[in-house]
Amino acid sequence: MSFHLSPAVQDALEAWLKHLKAVENRAENTIRAYCQDVTGFLAFQSTHLGGPQGLPPLLALNISDMRAWVASERHRGVSTRSLARALSAVKRFYLWLGGRQGVDVSALVTFRSPKFRPKLPRPVTSDAARALIETVDVQHDTSWIAARDVAVITLLYGCGLRISEALGLDGAVHPMAESLRVLGKGDKERLVPVLPIVREAVTRYVTLCPYDITEGGALFRGARGGKLNPRLISGIVAQARMQLGLPASTTPHAMRHSFATHLLEAGGDLRAIQELLGHKSLSTTQAYTAVDSARLMDVYRAAHPHGQ
Repeated sequence: MSFHLSPAVQDALEAWLKHLKAVENRAENTIRAYCQDVTGFLAFQSTHLGGPQGLPPLLALNISDMRAWVASERHRGVSTRSLARALSAVKRFYLWLGGRQGVDVSALVTFRSPKFRPKLPRPVTSDAARALIETVDVQHDTSWIAARDVAVITLLYGCGLRISEALGLDGAVHPMAESLRVLGKGDKERLVPVLPIVREAVTRYVTLCPYDITEGGALFRGARGGKLNPRLISGIVAQARMQLGLPASTTPHAMRHSFATHLLEAGGDLRAIQELLGHKSLSTTQAYTAVDSARLMDVYRAAHPHGQ
């Protein structure tokens, strides 16, 4: 914790972080990000108010204090998107703290977030996805490692998994059934269908792998038998995309974006896609409708005589 925070404020922040984990079941990465954002805000306000403060002065902050923090963050070069995320964390903390202390914090939680245009997902085409997998298959001289890399990327594209979800799979999932139980963000479970091509890719890898794939151990192994590092998969995809001339946005996560976008293009239901991706909010999934609409407009401009 920063030295700018009083013991009472530190205690409150730690209690809130425990609440996020125990009650709201937030993911560790989310909790770390919230902690960093709120700690930075509280440290700024303590300095802004003239030194370490207890809870009452921090609960009595007003719009001017919020504006001072926003101006300070902008001066530091913090992006609008990051500032909006930090403000969201601060509001969550103050809502919880206000309820716990019996204090009205509406002036803080109604403070407007800076407007920003959310980044749209950057999927690849279905042809590019296939080409990427085919390229990865011939990248490594060791056959089982090449088969492993293909299996991982096929899972990302064929099941819409996050890289952490794919590499977090236990050896017990093999042989794969027609559906796969996935533990996602916030330990939220979801069931995703597994296409035959995905099962075949995983079976090929397990058959060639020199290490025993058993329950309790990682499904995907590194060259020395340990759990596979996600940075390795990122490097493999980067190498393949350069060979194919694909954009830098072609990452392992782009395969998950491609899964969702291609389902939507094929007429998939948005709610069903939300469940398959494990999104908590439908608004997150709706970003893919914007991608689909943008592609439609590109086709229209290219084909329509007035779009030339």
